[in-house]
Amino acid sequence: MRFSIVPIVAFVALVAMTGLAAADRLPNQTPENQVFSIDTVIDATGAVDDKTTMSWVIAGPGSIPTGILGAGQTVADVTYRDSILTNGGKLAENKNFDFSSKNQASGLYNIEQQKVLTYASTEGAHLVGEEEYTLSVAGNYANGDDNIRCVFSQSDSDILPAFCNIVSAKSSLVNVNSAQISTKGQIRAVAETADVPAGLNYQIAVTPDANSGSGFAEGTVKTVFAGSIMEARDGGDDNYNSNSATWNKTSATNSWKDTTEVTGGIKTLQKAFAYESGFRV
Repeated sequence: MRFSIVPIVAFVALVAMTGLAAADRLPNQTPENQVFSIDTVIDATGAVDDKTTMSWVIAGPGSIPTGILGAGQTVADVTYRDSILTNGGKLAENKNFDFSSKNQASGLYNIEQQKVLTYASTEGAHLVGEEEYTLSVAGNYANGDDNIRCVFSQSDSDILPAFCNIVSAKSSLVNVNSAQISTKGQIRAVAETADVPAGLNYQIAVTPDANSGSGFAEGTVKTVFAGSIMEARDGGDDNYNSNSATWNKTSATNSWKDTTEVTGGIKTLQKAFAYESGFRV
């Protein structure tokens, strides 16, 4: 059975809002920051086990809370996992992972990863692998004057309401016998001001190994893109001391899930996920 599938999807959440708005508000950087890179190049015949994992939680202002967020506080929780395992065969892999905990502007990211690998089975060997990005951002209400730069005609009563949003992108490789696979992932979770949106991007492309001669990649490829969004509304300063306050009441929910699974001969498989959530996107 042969498949030729080219699905491409993109999501953008809560776009182009000013004034009374609801969206992600990222924590800012800590005084001490970290920047590091991990580069991997593999060209091997035989068993290969390659893993990269990262877990990162940052809150602002103040420390990471153990209970309810304080007024004006936000928390970003980021996880990244990547693994490749073979029990033989020939693998060529080039992987670059870059991390910076510094404040990022729109279009820049705290985590960036790119990977290209080619695999060919020998003597019944196969490859399995998994890659996953998760971005979770939650925040309590905050004063807009203290969080957004250069917003004209903004009144003193503008409040940035509470929110709780989580998105993820995941791909799985199962019993791959032959393929060329490339992926790219990006996460933005830290910014100086609230007008820089949260962001998660992921792309995967599966094509035949040019040296195989079959014209098809062989194996099973799965992808899952998902998100859950909860947003409150700004009701004005007087609202925060009343029984009808809306800054911490759910005013909007949005959830989605996109799944793809292809098994057999794969001529082309491409998936792309793009997410931004902020007051300006």
